[in-house]
Amino acid sequence: MAIDITRKRREMESKIQETRVLQLTLKILMIVGCWPPDSWTSFRKRTMYNAYTVFVILLLFTFMLAQLMDIIFNVDNSDEFADTFYIMLAMVISCCKMTGLLVNRKNIGTFTDILTEKPFIPLETDEVQIRRKFDRTIYNNTLYYTILVEMTCACIAVISLFTDFRKGNLTYREWTPYNYSCRIVFYVIYTRQLISSTFGSMVNVACDSLICGLLLHICCQLEILECRLRKISLGRSNLRECVRQHERIFKFALLVNEKFKVIIAIQFIVSTLVVCSNLYQLAKVTLDAQSFPLVLYTCSMLTQILIYCWYGNEVKLKSVQLAPHIFGVEWLSLDKSIKEGMILIMKRALVPIEFSSAYILTMNLESFVSLLKTSYSAYNILQQKQET
Repeated sequence: MAIDITRKRREMESKIQETRVLQLTLKILMIVGCWPPDSWTSFRKRTMYNAYTVFVILLLFTFMLAQLMDIIFNVDNSDEFADTFYIMLAMVISCCKMTGLLVNRKNIGTFTDILTEKPFIPLETDEVQIRRKFDRTIYNNTLYYTILVEMTCACIAVISLFTDFRKGNLTYREWTPYNYSCRIVFYVIYTRQLISSTFGSMVNVACDSLICGLLLHICCQLEILECRLRKISLGRSNLRECVRQHERIFKFALLVNEKFKVIIAIQFIVSTLVVCSNLYQLAKVTLDAQSFPLVLYTCSMLTQILIYCWYGNEVKLKSVQLAPHIFGVEWLSLDKSIKEGMILIMKRALVPIEFSSAYILTMNLESFVSLLKTSYSAYNILQQKQET
């Protein structure tokens, strides 16, 4: 019987290891040039993909610089500033995330490998079900978030085609060192803007879904740990392995926060400024078809920062709930050494796992509310200055 159980565990481990976590997220990373396909191992294919990555980088940075130069050289009033500022900030965060993803390309591979190795790998059927539940949640969240963001980009593009394009205007303001009154030049710049904004949105989706997916996997590991702790009284789990897993979960969370803390901090700052800028614009326009993209863009930006705060809050709650769940174990049937080990885990669980943006703001729902309050306060200041 013991041999059969061991054989089944090894078969289950091999199946889990063959399945890479965050599959949809990695595909989006592949599209934006941050994750080369595993099958592209030859030098020629790797060179082609690196050239594609450089092409995406040039699209993002040239678009961002053109808007920055527009603010420096062409903007004369607050309305023109607001028209350029909100999309320039979106491109700034896209460039920062693209840089962060490329710098952490090896770390991303390390994170996914860690989640398919011991002690994180599921060993029994109930643990596999827990992993599948979280994998399904990550997949659905990534899919719905991608649909929301790309639907916003599509809406902006369609409305621009029926309004700006017919008038010979670009979708977004930008500084150009040459005259684009020639139709061919105008078509090239217009198309380049739409492609750049689409790639910028995909980079945001890739980075956001990656970070939030890792947060959900931390929640998954905490739930698997709870499952294993309940089996200790039945003799189906090893306390030493549980203590080791709990320690590895904390180290994994610390490593994720360390590698992405700068991106998270920039995201908080940019989200505050964008929400403030969009509120300022929405207060001046009438709600019609042309203002609909701005409403969608504001919703996308709020969703972007909400998912960081929401799942950061989930990790915190899941980590502190581990100690109360240990009380559900059959303590009377445990040996003294096992009880001491359980108490050790409980003491460690009293310190929550918290993600922070450069150690300034923690990622929880209170921070999201604070961001909204800050944005609204800044909006009120702009309104008062505008009235005076």
